[in-house]
Amino acid sequence: MNERQDVVKLLDRSSVCHVGLVTDGQPFVIPTLYARVGDELLLHGSVASRLVRHVRTGEPICVTVTEVDGLVLARSAFETSMNYRSVVVLGSGREVTDPDERLAALRAISEAVLPGRWDDVRPPNDGELRRTMIVAVAIEQCSAKVSSGHPEDPDDELELPVWAGRVPLRRAAGDPEPSPDLRAGVEVPDYLRAWVDEHG
Repeated sequence: MNERQDVVKLLDRSSVCHVGLVTDGQPFVIPTLYARVGDELLLHGSVASRLVRHVRTGEPICVTVTEVDGLVLARSAFETSMNYRSVVVLGSGREVTDPDERLAALRAISEAVLPGRWDDVRPPNDGELRRTMIVAVAIEQCSAKVSSGHPEDPDDELELPVWAGRVPLRRAAGDPEPSPDLRAGVEVPDYLRAWVDEHG
């Protein structure tokens, strides 16, 4: 198993992470959107955000991404668990200040959420860009953890009259629902239909 490849694969499948940091002596865990570009994770937020203000100092942070794949139902409470894939990234951050790199980062985050969306929407204006901070977190250390399979009950419990097995879980996209104020004649774009078909 190549752990770095496992880390990259999971990071590229998702677009939501949880960032752990300590600021003003208090621990925080903050959910946010991200994109991976090379050996960095790109995050964005308000210039007043505790998260981005902390990350740009270069102080270490922890970023985690988790996907739950199913319930693992054993014959005992002790062996009952979940199937999951997770990544932990330890690194430090830098503020992205170059205008071209900032726009590229915002595009990457947008495309991580829904490929094709960036080219279809109005780009950020100067006021929005002034209110937004972009930070890049170097993937300095990382690890992946995967739990899969059926329950592993001890042999002496296999005859217990308790159902055992697993329940796969999946996140599925539903049909797009137009905004109540959507202008008449604006159709669902092809890239969105394709994404829903793939993730439905």
